[in-house]
Amino acid sequence: MKLMVAIVNDRDAKAVNNALVQFGFRITRLASTGGFLRRGNTTFLIGVKDREVGTVVDLLKETARERPVMVPAGWGDSFEESVGEMVEVKEGGATIFVVPVEEMYRV
Repeated sequence: MKLMVAIVNDRDAKAVNNALVQFGFRITRLASTGGFLRRGNTTFLIGVKDREVGTVVDLLKETARERPVMVPAGWGDSFEESVGEMVEVKEGGATIFVVPVEEMYRV
């Protein structure tokens, strides 16, 4: 058994949630905030059988898409030096951690 931790952009959270539930996966959703862009994310906790990991990864690839966004140059540094300058970065997609689980109980 595995615990999958998937962090996705809030824009994709509903589509990810619907796809996982449609395929019968039990999930827990947590609100989170990204460090780089400081924007809303959703963290999904998904308990799966070893053979189901690939299915979840495929669902996340289909529903959590990367997209370009414009942010001020120097984002996270000194805004004073980069006033008016914008750069393109990618947001979205999914960050996925797969952790082995020794035991799981539902009581």
